[in-house]
Amino acid sequence: MYKLLDTMEGMDLDDFYAVIPAGGVGTRLWPLSRQDRPKFLYDLLGSGRTMIQGTFDRLAGICGADHVVVSTGQRHVDQVRQQLPDLAEDALFAEPVPRDSTAAIALATAVLARRHGGEIIVGSFAADHVIRDDKAFAASVEQAVAAARAGYVTTIGIAASRPSTAFGYIHQGPSLADRIPGAPDARLVSEFVEKPDASTAQAYLSTGEYRWNAGMFVMQAQVLLDCLRRYKPELHAAVMAIAQVWDQGGQARSQSMEEHWPGIEKIAFDYAVAEPLSAAGGVAVVPGGFDWDDIGDFNSVAGLLPSSNRRNIKILGDADRVMYLDSAGDMVVPGSERTVALLGVDDMIVVDTPDALLVAPRARSQEVKDMVAKLAQYGCDDIL
Repeated sequence: MYKLLDTMEGMDLDDFYAVIPAGGVGTRLWPLSRQDRPKFLYDLLGSGRTMIQGTFDRLAGICGADHVVVSTGQRHVDQVRQQLPDLAEDALFAEPVPRDSTAAIALATAVLARRHGGEIIVGSFAADHVIRDDKAFAASVEQAVAAARAGYVTTIGIAASRPSTAFGYIHQGPSLADRIPGAPDARLVSEFVEKPDASTAQAYLSTGEYRWNAGMFVMQAQVLLDCLRRYKPELHAAVMAIAQVWDQGGQARSQSMEEHWPGIEKIAFDYAVAEPLSAAGGVAVVPGGFDWDDIGDFNSVAGLLPSSNRRNIKILGDADRVMYLDSAGDMVVPGSERTVALLGVDDMIVVDTPDALLVAPRARSQEVKDMVAKLAQYGCDDIL
């Protein structure tokens, strides 16, 4: 399904490899997203391609399918293989237990560095993001690669269009254009800021100095591995030991994973690398000149779907299974054989699956994860 972008002609990206971490369960999208079938395996926008397929297509269009790898959970390997038939045989990194983004990115990087050398550029792009305008995305990646070649761990910052409290922020510092000819829009990162409250987010927007942190990072493989050796030496040692035998496959790989992987620290890349390195002046940001969304809950899904009628009802799935009367602003996922009938129901989420039904106000979409925690507390693991 992917096609190499025409705009990539003339761009020197032969040394660029893309990593797709695909590990999150997406608990705010329960009961659609489950541990055995998380959100990146769904077509949440009715586009005909699942989230991970869209991500693969976008990246393969920049660097070619043979330069894209995926890091995912062991239980999702078969489904990922089925959805991504163009993924190379040695391009899938299976994790027996999740250890967050640092471990996933580090292992893929360490193995790629052994295969192709530490000078290669590696970029990490989540499997579950919505990006519109592939050409603009490719242009941002090109600048990020140029900054990475100059020695920076580089992130792609998203224009903050509203004072969102759902995203982290990047505080932009001075321009790096004079140091990096291939990245005229690159700037130093002053700091990464956690998800703020509403008034703080509004203050950030008013300065024009902040961008949303979408968790996209591009860096030279050896630069990343050196950072890990400095900031997380135990994690670095474990990953390097696994990488040393990874391509031997079989018993050698299994034994090394069994010995080292379970004890690896579970920590996000932002905390392990980006934040401490930005304090040392080693992180750059280039602007993302494209529309971006992080589908984190059903309310965000609703915001990306077309309305089914003038009452602004959003339907993901078979619209013939949804009936409504005196209802408006609802988000409905008809996922079973039943008909969903709405009577006098406004601004609600209704997700119907064969074994679980969720009904909640759209305004409380973020709290679906709390319901998942409640179900886990009561031993309802069979529906999680």
